[in-house]
Amino acid sequence: MRPLLLFLLTFLLAHSPASSQEDPFGGFGPEATTEGKESASLVSELSSIVPGEPFTVALTLPHPEGWHTYYKNSGGVELPPSLEWKLPEGFTAGPIQWPVPEIHKGDFATNLAYEHSITLLVEITPSDAISAGSEVDLEVFATWQFCKPGRCENSEATLKLQLPVGDGSPDAAHQDLFAKARAALPKPADSWEYAATREASTMKLIVDAPEELSAPVELEFIPDQPFLHPVSLTPVELVDGELTLPLTQGLVPFGDGELVPMEPSFSGILVVKSASGSQSLLVPETTFSSPPAPPLSFAKFLPVLGGMLLGGLILNLMPCVFPVIGLKIMGFVQQAGEDRKKIILHGIAFTVGVLISFWILSGILFALRSAGGSGEEVGWGYQLQKPWLVLSLMLLMFVMGLSMYGVFEIGASATGVGGKLQSKNGLGGSFFSGVLATIVATPCSAPFLGAAIGIAVSLPAFQFFTAFTFMALGLSLPYLILSIFPKLLEKLPRPGPWMESFKQAMSFLLFATAGFLLWVYVGQIKLENMLNVVIGLSMIAIAAWIFGRWHTPVKSTKARNIAKVLTLVFAIGGFLACKPPTGKSLDWQVWSDEQVSELLDEETPVFVDFTAQWCATCQLNKKRAYPEEVVKLMEERGIVTLKADKTSPDPAIEAALQKLGRSAIPVNVLYVPGKDPIITPELLSADYMKELIEKELPKS
Repeated sequence: MRPLLLFLLTFLLAHSPASSQEDPFGGFGPEATTEGKESASLVSELSSIVPGEPFTVALTLPHPEGWHTYYKNSGGVELPPSLEWKLPEGFTAGPIQWPVPEIHKGDFATNLAYEHSITLLVEITPSDAISAGSEVDLEVFATWQFCKPGRCENSEATLKLQLPVGDGSPDAAHQDLFAKARAALPKPADSWEYAATREASTMKLIVDAPEELSAPVELEFIPDQPFLHPVSLTPVELVDGELTLPLTQGLVPFGDGELVPMEPSFSGILVVKSASGSQSLLVPETTFSSPPAPPLSFAKFLPVLGGMLLGGLILNLMPCVFPVIGLKIMGFVQQAGEDRKKIILHGIAFTVGVLISFWILSGILFALRSAGGSGEEVGWGYQLQKPWLVLSLMLLMFVMGLSMYGVFEIGASATGVGGKLQSKNGLGGSFFSGVLATIVATPCSAPFLGAAIGIAVSLPAFQFFTAFTFMALGLSLPYLILSIFPKLLEKLPRPGPWMESFKQAMSFLLFATAGFLLWVYVGQIKLENMLNVVIGLSMIAIAAWIFGRWHTPVKSTKARNIAKVLTLVFAIGGFLACKPPTGKSLDWQVWSDEQVSELLDEETPVFVDFTAQWCATCQLNKKRAYPEEVVKLMEERGIVTLKADKTSPDPAIEAALQKLGRSAIPVNVLYVPGKDPIITPELLSADYMKELIEKELPKS
């Protein structure tokens, strides 16, 4: 279907009449020459530059008669000008500053183009390290597309500019050029406010216009994003000075009628013509927000509340919440002989902890939704998307499990979390148990809950918070009932020696939860970093054992002090080993002998790591040999990294190792096109890797 469409479009284009106002399919016509076109040029606004102080350069593209170039969003598949800079070390180039384009409305497409010669401004920031009296060379590789009706020609040029380092004085010969180029740019408009909504495929840009421009004669929005059309194709609404501009998406080129996927935000140029004159204003990056759904009727809202209440109640049976049940049962057993009022206070404190935690989490969710997310995009349980929070919860569950098993005592009641949760009546422990229950419960989903949350996140504020309050009440309801009707506590066994065994049994639920969180955490930090976490947890367990074994009243002061120091050393070391990795890491692809051959045929260097999870030396190499500077060096040299994983038997890997004359791993091999494979030593280091790459693949 697509080749047929392409043929038909090309045929129509080749036989379409010329029109200086239309270029419906500029990129697909037969090539034509632009004989007589002038050369592109690159000039600086300054005759000399100052270290560290930004300056502006201008790329001028003269247009032959009847030809045009494109804005960064051409409106279709045509190509806008593109710049690739080659600058001295420490220099940076900013983005192209685009003039306001013209809109070409054709029968088949609407293009955003420049009919006349254009000047593109770019800000360059020099290095602080350049010295006065020296000269610097700037080089840019520019590509652009000249088009006329039915025909296009791709052009390119390498332009160079040499500038002395001096006092930063302006170049008088080019001041007029830069003044005209800046006059063609859209201007920031601080007095204008922008918002955008998106619901399904319907999008709107809402503009709060200043009073003096509340009745525009003509208005146009030119989007920066490809395949988002100008608004002149649709009517604009004006109500009380607020403009509503409908936005329309384009279709996938040569697709089957599907819309081009939209990014969550957009930007562009707003062109306004009114009685007071004409303006071209910059529309900054604006994020789409989904308007809240209208309030549900009571009859429709009641099932949502029921689903949230019942789902919250069933959450108590979910694996991620079940450990907290053990903590609370321990608390109720201990309270069985207490005064009824105290028992009720414990239940209320737990419920308040759940409610406050739910209100905080749902408040954050509501704020994110209002700021531009749709709620569904943010998602309930969003906190477990953060590696640091997952790590904190995992360590909390692990340490609490060690304490409940008896490895050490933290001096707080089993119903509490933290050093100050034990008070005279234990209310702090009950409150923070409610907080903990909420944190570990929200990522879980229970029957009746998924659909209810899906509806609730899009509701107006009052119904939104009411729905999540019912979910919180459902989670805390069993404990509240036990505290209000203390006779039910009489069904529980009285405190006694059995409690120690029960407490140790409950610790395994906490270890299971820590294991679940470890699984989530490893999914976020990648499997190759799991060994660090396992070692870190082992060090934290050693710290807990040292503290519980030697930091006791029966030990001497010297022994307790040594225990404190060793506990801190192992605990801090364990935490540092567990923390999320920072910096860039290598993107390992799956190895195959065929892929190695294909890449080498394409003149692409390849680095292969023959490894396995059970190979300790292999894991050590990964920690020592690939810091960020090595990763960047491999990216600069275009090296593709492949992992040949023989954790499980693989005959193809064994055959490849035999071909290399090796039988045991680790084996790391650098393949350079036109050379024999280079087998590295078994133990790798960052210095060795840098030396190897720079020697075998010198910078061209």
